Amino acid sequence: MIEINEQLKTHGHICRLPYTTRRIMNQEHTLEEYLDEIKNNGDKKFREEANLDVIKEHYEFIKNSDAILAVNTDKNGIKNYIGGNVLMEIGFAYVLNKKIYFYNEIPEMQYTDELKAVKPIIINGDLNKIK
Repeated sequence: MIEINEQLKTHGHICRLPYTTRRIMNQEHTLEEYLDEIKNNGDKKFREEANLDVIKEHYEFIKNSDAILAVNTDKNGIKNYIGGNVLMEIGFAYVLNKKIYFYNEIPEMQYTDELKAVKPIIINGDLNKIK
């Protein structure tokens, strides 16, 4: 996400990144620490450290944005994975009539139909397709 953020900035886009990504960028945590904690204990520690409601923060980001980009890469053995938090953000964007971009194709998951229903714009890694 950090690399994609930098690339989008060179295209003139203003990006708002998730809380944990911002903390990694600020070197408050390493990616390895974050992934290890998530794997072993979930994200409760990071939500508590945030001292804010990150779900509501993301809603406000989306409300004040033109679009969202779901960076759906392989995870948990699923190609182009989209997790619960991102699914919620996609739902927020959809009801707020925002453009929804997927970095990769729609994954085959239990909520594939819902992902298709929001009619995302699939960019297949080509950030030039974000308008």
